[in-house]
Amino acid sequence: MENVNGVPEPASDRPWMGVGYGISQAGDGTANLPWSEVITWFTTSRSYWLATTRSDGRPHAMPVWGVVIDGVLLFSTSRDSRKGRNLAERPECVIHLESGDNVLILEGIVEEFRDPLALEKYVDAYEAKYQFRPDPSDPGSSTYALRPKVGFSWREVAFEASATRWRWR
Repeated sequence: MENVNGVPEPASDRPWMGVGYGISQAGDGTANLPWSEVITWFTTSRSYWLATTRSDGRPHAMPVWGVVIDGVLLFSTSRDSRKGRNLAERPECVIHLESGDNVLILEGIVEEFRDPLALEKYVDAYEAKYQFRPDPSDPGSSTYALRPKVGFSWREVAFEASATRWRWR
């Protein structure tokens, strides 16, 4: 199934985390989290932890503000910032919500986001969320769209029953 922006909704199954975690495996009848619940966490999160990789392989993590439009996380950063330089060289990243209780971790690739009409929607949504209006025409910054490949989510209060792996094609 695709949403209005053409981004496919993910398929879900149970993640493999090792026997000691108590997570039952696929096909045993246990329920996965509904994507409708997880997308609400994703959309309403104030901050997102962005993990990138430096050119020498060392990790780097920083919080970013962003908005989710049509299931896609959009965020901006200075091209000269450490995360901006890391993403320019290696667009692979991990995004994690600020919550450790309602968890969503997404692994994927970011792409520079340049569609003028969609950028207007991004700026308006960003201003509504943070009372700050970014300027995507600023040559010193980049606006990125996360294209997730795989994700993991769970409710901490029901970890074993709710742990879910998401996959995008």
